[in-house]
Amino acid sequence: MPRVFRLYLVSAAIGFGVAAVFVGLVIAFNVANLRHLIFTSDIGFMATVAFWILNGIVFSGVQFGFSVMQMAGTSPQDDHRRGR
Repeated sequence: MPRVFRLYLVSAAIGFGVAAVFVGLVIAFNVANLRHLIFTSDIGFMATVAFWILNGIVFSGVQFGFSVMQMAGTSPQDDHRRGR
């Protein structure tokens, strides 16, 4: 498996994990009365899943961007070009 593909999959897994924690905390702390809306609606489960997926996409993108930016300057050739 190519390294960049593996990096993307790991970043996506981390992002969706963080999104699950985020959604759980939003529901636990009842932010903007979302817990009441989710528990009293007949499509509350679908709303929660959509909320998790959309936040997972955002957090995965942030995690992947952070990982790619951390890779800059890790090779010995980059250190030589910077004069270190």
